[in-house]
Amino acid sequence: MIKNLLKGMVIGIANIIPGVSGGTMAVSMGIYDRLIHCLTHLFSEFKENVKFVVPIGIGVVIALAGLPFVITPAFEHFPLQTNALFIGLIVGGLPAVWKKVKGSSIRLSHILPFLFFFLLVVGMAALGETEGKSADLSLSVFSVIKLFFVGVIASATMVIPGVSGSMVLLILGYYNPIVATIKEFVEALLSFNMPEILRCCGILVPAGIGIVIGIFAIAKLIEIIFEKFPLQAYWAIIGLIAASPIAILLVAELGSITVISILTSFVTLAIGFVIAMKLGD
Repeated sequence: MIKNLLKGMVIGIANIIPGVSGGTMAVSMGIYDRLIHCLTHLFSEFKENVKFVVPIGIGVVIALAGLPFVITPAFEHFPLQTNALFIGLIVGGLPAVWKKVKGSSIRLSHILPFLFFFLLVVGMAALGETEGKSADLSLSVFSVIKLFFVGVIASATMVIPGVSGSMVLLILGYYNPIVATIKEFVEALLSFNMPEILRCCGILVPAGIGIVIGIFAIAKLIEIIFEKFPLQAYWAIIGLIAASPIAILLVAELGSITVISILTSFVTLAIGFVIAMKLGD
């Protein structure tokens, strides 16, 4: 249970950092296939699935609530080292995925999904700078409906390995406002500021409902793809994993680069790699 809690925290952190894919982290942690199975067979195998999913879900929630207070300062003060940590976490999952295709001959039908998803992730990162910081978060009916569909779109991409849900929020212009709202909600809870809690719920609840619906909608499609075209699916994931470090570097603020920061970044890269390897066992 503790191990799954930690895996959930890693996935939760990844889902909120632009360029980092929660789906890729799930692959790196060795739980992606099981998560998809749980989502698509939630009620038919309810007891077993709940035991598996709940600790991961709690870890995700803890990470999302704590991120603005822990990870954000890390990115502000040690941007290169922190980004290197996540690159290590991503690349650390590559050996596990490579085992899925090792020994099979490489065909054009494998190369094409690799190239498509590699270019997709890099392209999304290149477009990330178009993010707006003034998204409509008013409590009007139109805004609530829009937040719901933003949640659906973002969550669907969160489930796909290599595609960053937070990157999609960035492009849609909702990343900064929603992250700020999460922080304000946590602060309001700690001070028991009920008007502020209700205001934040008016923003987060519609997006949250959209996220849940989006996750279940895309999970079934992914399960079918893995059943019908497993090698193509894994080559697509390899392309996504290979592109993710490039995407992170494209959107990241790396700060001033010095010899010390480079050397310490290699250390955090190695730490991330080892963590992904161990949690993926």
